[in-house]
Amino acid sequence: MSQHDEHHDTSWSANLEGPDHAASRDLLIEEAVEAVERTATGTHVNLVTHGDHGHPEAYLYPLLRERFDDVTVEYVDQCGCGGYVTRVHV
Repeated sequence: MSQHDEHHDTSWSANLEGPDHAASRDLLIEEAVEAVERTATGTHVNLVTHGDHGHPEAYLYPLLRERFDDVTVEYVDQCGCGGYVTRVHV
């Protein structure tokens, strides 16, 4: 089972900071949505997004809130490397 197929029953972090994520905002968004889908109710996933796309509040938060009725999205912090950490409670 690959990391992308695994269902998470506890809180976890999804690393969306790779070179492929830097090159494609669409890929980053797709994998962020998949991470939320694989997160069990009552837990959260930390989405660590690449800094090249700017603050995820501008492009990711509205999409997640529209797609998932039962999640809360909160900004946690900016990493020293420039990426952003967003916590999505499912």
